[in-house]
Amino acid sequence: MKLRRNTLRPLRFDPTGAMLPIYGFNAEQMSELLPKLGGIRDAMMTTELEMLAGNLPIPAEMEPLDAGFVMMPDRLLSEYESNRQGSELGRLFKRATHLHRIVDRVVVLGIGGSYKGARAILESCCQPYWNELSRGDRGSKPRMNFEGNNFDNDASQALLYLLGAHKNQPATSELERWALVVISKSGETLETAIAFRQFLAALESSTGGDREKLVELLVLVTGLGGKLHLMAEELGVTEFYPVPGGVGGPCSILSAVGLVPAAMLGVNVVELLQGASAMTQHFRTAKPDDNIVLRYVAANHLLEKHRGIHIRVMSVWSNALESFGLWYDQLAAESLGKHLLGFTPLTTLNSRDLHSRHQQGKRDKVFNNIIVDENRFDSLAIGARNADADSLNEIAEKTLPEVMNAAIEGTNQALRDDGRPSTNLFIPLVDELHMGQLFQMMMLATVVEGRLLEINPYGQPGAETYKNNRNRLLGRK
Repeated sequence: MKLRRNTLRPLRFDPTGAMLPIYGFNAEQMSELLPKLGGIRDAMMTTELEMLAGNLPIPAEMEPLDAGFVMMPDRLLSEYESNRQGSELGRLFKRATHLHRIVDRVVVLGIGGSYKGARAILESCCQPYWNELSRGDRGSKPRMNFEGNNFDNDASQALLYLLGAHKNQPATSELERWALVVISKSGETLETAIAFRQFLAALESSTGGDREKLVELLVLVTGLGGKLHLMAEELGVTEFYPVPGGVGGPCSILSAVGLVPAAMLGVNVVELLQGASAMTQHFRTAKPDDNIVLRYVAANHLLEKHRGIHIRVMSVWSNALESFGLWYDQLAAESLGKHLLGFTPLTTLNSRDLHSRHQQGKRDKVFNNIIVDENRFDSLAIGARNADADSLNEIAEKTLPEVMNAAIEGTNQALRDDGRPSTNLFIPLVDELHMGQLFQMMMLATVVEGRLLEINPYGQPGAETYKNNRNRLLGRK
């Protein structure tokens, strides 16, 4: 993998828009809370990791303890550096490179953390409209589609049709050939299991019943001993990528769960992990007053505690970050929505959603803006015309980034004037290095807040009830 050797710049967090005299919090309250958060940070980086390593017993109230995500980027990078070919990343890159040569599309089956993270990586780290680009413009990397995250009949049928399943004949070229990536720790999640059965039949048809070709085009990310693992063994699949122990679904994005699809797309996985590692190092060593993770948690927690703000709007100002916001929605809701605690996360994409979710209502929301400093492409000017029916000639020389900046500043000013708290989180550039920082920051922040609330941020007990009810209604044992 060729490293672009981008320069990593730190994320920046500005909570001053939430420091409002009546409806927000003040600097003294934040200063009082930060030392406590620092203690939680220290316990995470010492006691909890020692428990996870088996050096200390894990109390029953802390089970599950899925803190393995914290040091996973460092572990994967270290293993890759010492064993380029035999490490997990080395094997992953080799498989991805092989598939780049022989397929033009990859279908990823997964749900929740096994799907949203991969989609967030695609939309933030690949060129916009990736799937619509020609194979040449994609550098011979495949298109990517996602299924197995719903029971939507028409969506599944439409994707199967796109894959040529209705032709019921073998693919004859790389433009027709496709690969199937299945991500499921146990293989028992019904949405993904059903999709696997259906898309496996289509893949068998596209390979003409050739079992060797089928295995070549089937990539599995799963845990050992589960139903998916057993089914794969029946098919003759011998190479797997692990869903690591000690890593919960929402925090699995920087494991094989997210990295396998990323490598298939040609995303620079090394830089993604380097960004995450840099955020972990900052989290571990920075003083609480300068720690972006702890300050982000403090600002949002203080608004909830003192102002009753239970809705957090992740207000992203780039199309490339919308799926990141949806990934975070699940991370926050699944990790913190327990025991009648937690908040409601909500992602908005601006300026698209300014006319809907930014309308004035109850003062029960904080707007956490994510603002991109630098665009990937050259700035696009509005442009002048001889006819000026739209009255835009007076700003014809302005560029879209200038218009966006005016929209951000104007929106924040309107929120402040109306007593509605907001914060700004700045990401220097939407690329692998900086998205790695952002993913890791939000996972660390979520765990810190869970410990602050004295709830276990790992596990999802609430999901079992609806699954049991659904299985009963389907007549399953």
